[in-house]
Amino acid sequence: MATTLAFDVYGTLINTHGVLTLLKDMIGDNAQNFSNTWREKQLEYSFRRALMQNYVPFSVCTKQALDYACLAHKTQLGDDQKHQLLEQYKTLPAFDDVKKGLEQLKAQNYRLFAFSNGAAAAVNTLLETAGIIELFEGVVSADDIKTFKPNPGVYSHFLREANSTCANTWLISSNPFDITGAISHGMRGAWIKRSEDSIFDPWEIQPITTATDLVDLKTKLVS
Repeated sequence: MATTLAFDVYGTLINTHGVLTLLKDMIGDNAQNFSNTWREKQLEYSFRRALMQNYVPFSVCTKQALDYACLAHKTQLGDDQKHQLLEQYKTLPAFDDVKKGLEQLKAQNYRLFAFSNGAAAAVNTLLETAGIIELFEGVVSADDIKTFKPNPGVYSHFLREANSTCANTWLISSNPFDITGAISHGMRGAWIKRSEDSIFDPWEIQPITTATDLVDLKTKLVS
């Protein structure tokens, strides 16, 4: 049975800071700090929604996190500017290594799936825009069961949809919380450390392997 690879999308395949150029045009030198706050709050809001069992789509978390970033950075953006940013979020770019890395992994007969907190339609648009959708066997979304990773139910949902088992499945993510969640559920996990400054949480749960990008990953996976 071929090994299944479940790829997180936002931050792993797709660069969530792809809005920086537009942000710089709008707010200048504080764009990177603003973008960091936006991303951090997006994730926090999804965690809180999952714990509260008060679900909204990931796109709503993204919009509300943008509103928070404006407040936190005392930055006034008009409705049209926020709309532009949210529209660009729908077509964020893939990291430079992604297409080559996915092609190499597919050539090694791994089963490739996109696995995201984002709604399937949004993820499909991102993958189509990036020119990589044809490399995946399918897209599995947490939206299907109205919660978010790292809720263990989301990983169970993936295994059902992919017709795979924990022992035969790797979660590939640059987000430590996602790796921790998958390994806690019994899956294997490979952390994509996209920055030298990235820190994996010092828990008892650690990634089985670490790679710098998807091209590097092909040499790090073990049976």
